[in-house]
Amino acid sequence: MTHFIKTTFLVTILLLSSFIYAFQNNTKKVNSNNPIHISFEGKGNPILYLPGFTVSGAIWKETNTQLKLKGKAYYFSYAGFNGNAPIEMPWYANVKNAILKFIEKNKLENITIIGHSMGGNLAIDISAAFPKKVTKMILVDSLPCMREVMMPNVKPEYLFYESPYNKQMLEMDDNQFKGMTTMMASNMANDKDKIQTISNWILRADRKTWVYGYTDLLKLDLRESLRKVACETLIIGASFPSVEIAKKNFEKQYKLLRNKSIVMASNSKHFVMFDQPEWFYQTLNNFLTNDNQ
Repeated sequence: MTHFIKTTFLVTILLLSSFIYAFQNNTKKVNSNNPIHISFEGKGNPILYLPGFTVSGAIWKETNTQLKLKGKAYYFSYAGFNGNAPIEMPWYANVKNAILKFIEKNKLENITIIGHSMGGNLAIDISAAFPKKVTKMILVDSLPCMREVMMPNVKPEYLFYESPYNKQMLEMDDNQFKGMTTMMASNMANDKDKIQTISNWILRADRKTWVYGYTDLLKLDLRESLRKVACETLIIGASFPSVEIAKKNFEKQYKLLRNKSIVMASNSKHFVMFDQPEWFYQTLNNFLTNDNQ
């Protein structure tokens, strides 16, 4: 189970009473031209690194240095986060489409994708759109439909941007918001320094992007898209708070994905690369080099 989902359950349940509600907010000026921001290094076949919600693409640079697989690394970051200007809604769809266009424009082939959390959702969308272009995919603590875990009886059409809950989040003062992000971050990693890093990513986010973008993720359901994915896939799950429950959720949600392996990280929260780095790098290398010894 993704722990971003778990830690926000009590507040997001208010989305059940969503309705259209007009209001103003003090978020940044929209720049609709740049849904994604990309840096790259190296040469060879492309390796696309997709971070999670609010997270900088730079989180993957250490991972890239640890991989035996060498290629041209593309580090993606998203509009509205880490100082990047926000874009018009729908946020997730615009980010996804920008990545698909980037792949087409640059004629990328033999692609490896590594995605964490929401980055895993984007990885599924890419692999479903380009089944012949993607050779391997790694999904780190990511579910194709997090709403099913949080709100199993809620239909996506019941969720709106302009809802009472979203209004509350947009109007929350800085001290309240900081306290909430600290609580959320503490359930995403074990190390105190990493918890602060995660909290800072959230605090730096454009508030409207954070609120409305999360609504996009709640509405998302990629389980049927898994039928279109042809590449070999490694799914890495965090064990916190229960490895048995978490693994059962992964097995259920990825039922339609054909060529997959599911492994669970012990003593780890949502950011597996922070909590179990040595195990994480070894697991990625075993998968990417077909060395399962």
